[in-house]
Amino acid sequence: MRLLFVFIFISLKTYSQNTIGLPNVINFNKQAYKAGLQNWDIKQDKNGIVYLANNEGLLRFDGINWNLYSLTNKTIVRSVEIGKDSKVYVGGQDEIGFFEPDLNGRLRYHSLIELIPIKDRSFGDIWDITANDNDIFFRSSFKIFKFSNGIMSVYNAPSEWTYLVACNKILYAHDFKKGLFVFENNIWKPIGLQNNLPTNDPVTSMIQANKDSILITTLKNGIYYLTNSNLSKLKSSNNSFFEKERIYSATKINDEWLALGTNNAGVFIIDHHGEIVQSFSINEGLQNNNVLSIFLDREKNLWLGLDNGIDFILYNNAIKHIYPSSQGGAGYAAIIYRNKLFIGTSGNLFSTDLQNVKDLSFSKGAFSKVTNTAGQTWKLVEVNDQLLLGHHEGAFSVKENIAVPLSTNTGFWNFIPMSAVFPSAKTVSGNYQGISFWNYSNSTFSLTDTIQNFNESSRFIAIDRFDNIWMSHPYHGVYKLQLSNNGKYSSLFYSKKNGLPSILNNHVYQIKNELVVATEKGVFTYNYSTDLFEPSTFYKKILGDQSIRYLKEDKAGNIWFIHEKKLGVIDMSGNQIKVIYIPELNNEVLSGFEFIYPVDEFNIFVGGENGFFHINYDKYKKNKYDLNVQIRSVRIVNKRDSLLFGGYHSKVNEAQLQNKENIPSIAYKWNNIHFEFSSPLLSQQKNLEYSYKLKGFDQNWSEWSKKTEKEYTNLPKGTFSFKVKVRNNFGNESITDSYTFKLLPPWYQSNWAYFSYIILLITGFYFFYRQQQKKFSWQKRKFEEDQKYLLYMHELEMGKTEKELIALRNEKLQSEVEYKNSELAIGAMHLVQRGELLRRIKSELNNIIKNVKDSDAVNELKRMIKVLSNDEKLDEDWEHFAAHFDKVHSDFIVKLKDEYPGMTANELKLCTYLRMNLSTKEIAQLLNISVRGVEISRYRLRKKLGINTETNLFDFLINIQTKNADLH
Repeated sequence: MRLLFVFIFISLKTYSQNTIGLPNVINFNKQAYKAGLQNWDIKQDKNGIVYLANNEGLLRFDGINWNLYSLTNKTIVRSVEIGKDSKVYVGGQDEIGFFEPDLNGRLRYHSLIELIPIKDRSFGDIWDITANDNDIFFRSSFKIFKFSNGIMSVYNAPSEWTYLVACNKILYAHDFKKGLFVFENNIWKPIGLQNNLPTNDPVTSMIQANKDSILITTLKNGIYYLTNSNLSKLKSSNNSFFEKERIYSATKINDEWLALGTNNAGVFIIDHHGEIVQSFSINEGLQNNNVLSIFLDREKNLWLGLDNGIDFILYNNAIKHIYPSSQGGAGYAAIIYRNKLFIGTSGNLFSTDLQNVKDLSFSKGAFSKVTNTAGQTWKLVEVNDQLLLGHHEGAFSVKENIAVPLSTNTGFWNFIPMSAVFPSAKTVSGNYQGISFWNYSNSTFSLTDTIQNFNESSRFIAIDRFDNIWMSHPYHGVYKLQLSNNGKYSSLFYSKKNGLPSILNNHVYQIKNELVVATEKGVFTYNYSTDLFEPSTFYKKILGDQSIRYLKEDKAGNIWFIHEKKLGVIDMSGNQIKVIYIPELNNEVLSGFEFIYPVDEFNIFVGGENGFFHINYDKYKKNKYDLNVQIRSVRIVNKRDSLLFGGYHSKVNEAQLQNKENIPSIAYKWNNIHFEFSSPLLSQQKNLEYSYKLKGFDQNWSEWSKKTEKEYTNLPKGTFSFKVKVRNNFGNESITDSYTFKLLPPWYQSNWAYFSYIILLITGFYFFYRQQQKKFSWQKRKFEEDQKYLLYMHELEMGKTEKELIALRNEKLQSEVEYKNSELAIGAMHLVQRGELLRRIKSELNNIIKNVKDSDAVNELKRMIKVLSNDEKLDEDWEHFAAHFDKVHSDFIVKLKDEYPGMTANELKLCTYLRMNLSTKEIAQLLNISVRGVEISRYRLRKKLGINTETNLFDFLINIQTKNADLH
């Protein structure tokens, strides 16, 4: 049985050959989307977000990022549907509910299990969910639940429910044994037609085929048609094959085609007659052949929920892959010759018959090897209605899928007819060792001669309007080969001195009947009058001076070019010339051996690193997608991340515009903010570039880039609006999406802080005022104290000055006293001397009297002696001296008498002379006694005054004077 299945499969694959061109398949394994293996159902909202029922929950994909949302009981999600209320309904194991955004735009799950009667809550898996008008229907194997206006109704299965769908505005359900039912008047009833569906075989899809018929797929019995009056099996030779492959799911591609997902053979694209248009399996790039669910998105591309992973087929893409061989190989040359497509690769030349279809990528057929072409294929050219092959092994003519050798010389790069008149009698050919010429005669090409003394490898050749042969070598420069009068070619070398920017990477082409050179600095043209190369004003205006490696003109006059590894076209079909890049093929073209074969606007063949690419250029330009961009998440960052916005401003199917009343206020500590954004156009991601700015912070929009996230750090306080837009490779821009937020000031700049600052300022001013008052009082006191101190110091200074004056005065007085004492001493000495003199006189007079005889003379002498002896006169002198002494010495004598009233006159005189600090000898003369007598008198005076011998008598007398002065 297994061998029979394999035989049927191989036979069918051989019979229903695939198309030669296949769209790209993007694989997402579980490591990419970070969820469970199996994916059971797929839906898309009006904003382009895709939702998938996954083993671990609800998966969401926004074109860039995957997000997983779990149900309450962490169950498998088997089905998903978006209702008219814009809620995402999901069904799991014994679980029914919906997701909708919360106030912060994050999807939150809400269970509906509490609305189901307790006896019906054990229902197993929910396999289908269908929205019908405003109601939502959930199907498990034995129950269908209807959720309407917040009420859950339950419908038990006649035997077992296998399928539920709303088709052509009618709600259908299938039962294993009873067949198809329709929902009318709130009840399920059989469709009322002869039911030819086999029992115990579940229906897996029902699709509106046309106005009057529905195509029904079953798991084990193929495809049926349901009309208003009949249910019949599809009459197709392929139905038996589908019976074996087990159709799990199906979806409508367009009005003519459907896509079937199978259990074992991947996906089949069929028409309404069951004929296979295309197929996709592991061989065509799927991760595995077990397709659990299939969905056509709004861009007409296919999503596949696999038993292990998710695949995305860019089915509506205008670019297809062509792989002529399962062994692979780079694409070097291609040509359509006699309704066959020939493709030359690094391994062989292949061919396939073409069908009469506008888009040749949909031509069905298998490639076969052309005999005798093993090895590197360089060029395919039709010359004189013959197909010439330039090959590593030589030059060939291809006839009846066989390459016939024309020359066994190795390495022919190209063939160029030297005449525009059919047939061209002469053809030039570049090869590894130079340039050769071919003559054509009797339908035969023959190699004639070569250009002598020219041995450069000549892969790039062009012939100008003067029949000059131009050749360029990527590393050696440009050569002009000119026919001389002698019939031989001479070569001229062109380099930097001839106007070229360099001798490297120059490629000559004939474009619009003009010789041009593609260089590292743009496109150059040849000026015949100056024999110099000049930058082309036409190309410079359009392409600038960027490096160009390849140029090719198509039938419509458009110029295809390759800049580095980027493919573009100068489109001249409109009113204005514009440059269109094909970013889907960036870094996909064969670098160094670029090749473009433009057949017409529907068929452009481009050599790739593995096989070829086919571009339906007309479709590429007409595929208009609604450009939109959405901010997917906003995270605030401090020591950890916190999701501020989850991507939804409103419900999932509504326009995502931020409500002005829903502008969040963020604490200043969260002033690092991370934005993620994307466009849901998954098939166009390579064509999209984003630009953004933060209004209130950035002055200008950012440069266009592929970057889909932006982080701002250390933002200041204020209200900001993050804006983002997207553009495609046609230069079209989307409207901007924005997210506005308010960053609160730091605590020290908040209103409360400012209020606190005011209070603190007032308090500060108050305390400052009080402090100033205290300071003023203190300064006043200090001033007063300083004044007092200054006054005191002044008084001290004054006292000091006064003391100094007193001292000076005392010194003066002392001097005066000393002077007076000196005068007194002199006076005293004078008295002593006078007394001494008087005594001598008296003594002499007495002696004279003794010797005088004359009585009169004697009397006279006696009278004189009497006068000299007058004591009263002496007392008067002493009194006069004492009064004068007291005046000088502050009444010393008076004070001494008062202190010691018992003192004699001589003792007073002794004290007076001692006070005058006279010497003992001087005192003895004044007292008219001996020195010994003075000492005795001093001793007696000490005893009378009561002082001992250790006390200086002079100091004692001074102290008596001072003490008496203090008492007074």
